[in-house]
Amino acid sequence: MPRVPASRLFKACYGKYALAAVNVFSMEQVLALFEAGDKTQSPFIVQMTPYARDYATPDMLDNMIKAAYRQFPRALFATHLDHGNEEHCADAIRSGRYSSVMIDASHSPFEENIARTAKVVNLAKKYDVFVEAELGVLSGVEDNISVDERKAKYTDPEECEAFVREAGCNTLAVAVGTSHGAYKFSGGQGLQFDILEDIQRRLPEFPLVLHGGSKVNVQEVHRINEAGGKMNVNAKGVEPEELQRSINYGICKVNIATDMRLLWARVHREYFRDTPDQIDLVVPGKIYIREFVALMEQRFELLGATGQAEHFKKAYG
Repeated sequence: MPRVPASRLFKACYGKYALAAVNVFSMEQVLALFEAGDKTQSPFIVQMTPYARDYATPDMLDNMIKAAYRQFPRALFATHLDHGNEEHCADAIRSGRYSSVMIDASHSPFEENIARTAKVVNLAKKYDVFVEAELGVLSGVEDNISVDERKAKYTDPEECEAFVREAGCNTLAVAVGTSHGAYKFSGGQGLQFDILEDIQRRLPEFPLVLHGGSKVNVQEVHRINEAGGKMNVNAKGVEPEELQRSINYGICKVNIATDMRLLWARVHREYFRDTPDQIDLVVPGKIYIREFVALMEQRFELLGATGQAEHFKKAYG
């Protein structure tokens, strides 16, 4: 299975389009992601968290990805460990399975964040693995990440230069108004483009990452509730226009997880509501795959990635 260098992907997309980095847990999600990427010729990132690795095991995830690639050999993708600590990152780096890893030390004091990130960077260099760090703190709840909104803080552009220089990271996740989970933008503030603009001015051509990049479709929320769910109807994600605009300010990677979970919840709740005599997991699984593919096709188009795999292959072979 080819591991596309993350350095090439970020260089190719900077200022032109963004890479969808999709958190996966199951066969259905992996299969649908590869089908959508192959069909639209959109480069993408298969993203796994320690939470997902604990659930499915690293070997199972790796072999699902290998199997999906054999089925969809035109897919252009990289693999990424999301929200790891030093131990998670070291294991992922040494495994040879990952194009990049994220060391999440954003909750540590600034100097400690630098030191922890630099430690991972030093190891990653030996294996040609990119390192993503995070500066600033996102609120929300997702994959064992729980941060109260009062403790969240925007990324300080002044700190970015020193952080990247001293830590040596290759990409930086910035806190500019998004949050983890389905309860986003409770204050309705949206993305802070003044912060993004300032960071880009200080770090020109340096790839940035947007965590919490799901849209949180209000229609999905209502359909989940109509089928027995109890989702917050005021939940709001990132507006499509804001995602597109953020690309101009150096956002190269957009993390997507919540939208996939909302889709899963809606498909399965509706299926078992409408067919309460059924216990089959295959039928709703097929529906989920089909709708996941359609959702990713829309997301690739939104991020400007549709068709870009062909351009990448011509440039890099």
